Amino acid sequence: MFGYVLPALGELPEEEKLRFRSVYCGLCHTLGRRYGIASRFILNYDFTFLAMLLSDGQEPSCQACRCVASPCKKRFVLERTPALELAADESVILTWWQLRDGVADHGFFKGLKYRLLSLLLRRAYRKAKKLRPEFDRSTREQLQILSDLEREHCSSMDRAADAFAVLLSGAAGEVPEEERRRVLREMLYHLGRWIYLIDAADDLKRDFQDGSYNPLIYRYGLTEGTLDPDSRRDFSITLDHSIRLMASASALWDFGCWSAIIESTVTRSLFYVGGAVLDGSFRKKRKKETP
Repeated sequence: MFGYVLPALGELPEEEKLRFRSVYCGLCHTLGRRYGIASRFILNYDFTFLAMLLSDGQEPSCQACRCVASPCKKRFVLERTPALELAADESVILTWWQLRDGVADHGFFKGLKYRLLSLLLRRAYRKAKKLRPEFDRSTREQLQILSDLEREHCSSMDRAADAFAVLLSGAAGEVPEEERRRVLREMLYHLGRWIYLIDAADDLKRDFQDGSYNPLIYRYGLTEGTLDPDSRRDFSITLDHSIRLMASASALWDFGCWSAIIESTVTRSLFYVGGAVLDGSFRKKRKKETP
């Protein structure tokens, strides 16, 4: 995905920080075990958050080990679980189609990096596609809808964001319990909507300069690559509404050992990230984050 779903690690007690790092490292190891070392480079906080949502909430078993990323200091690593494997498979599929979207959206030279990265991930994607064919199918369908909207320069933020929201909600499709699956679909839908819109805001200036599609340009009739104060205020309300709906859905389920991290992310971090993107400080701060 995009790297916007950051945990509020600075506000969490040490026990929760260690728990988060264990699932972060666990997902990294799962990606490497299932898809090779190169696949570990797709790891980000978004996929780690997805892994926590997909987990059953039971206290996980961990082991202390060293790895390429931490050769000197042992880290606690969450042992293999079905949720980690599902999150790893879906992460590969989401990254693959994000790269292919990059190839389609850029010319030959600007698209070279996307072609190269998708080439490196192609074998992993083919394996993930066989393991999770329904998620791959639904992802392709929603991306085609989004592509059609981009071609017609759709001015509706809701229509464009809905396609990505439906796409991400499909990540809950293999959760076995019906009630938990419904809750996760609702959470992931509103998270997907928020991610799409915050990414559009983050890329606004660049998209305006490049002439690339961005729904904010058409929704607010922008003649420059920035939102004026009234538009920013209106857009901020839209972002916050998605977060609140996600928080309401999350209250319907007990996420067990992951509850504190998920609650902190939904009720505080996403609001913070939204404000940072809108005031232009997000990218600088994001580079300083460490797992």
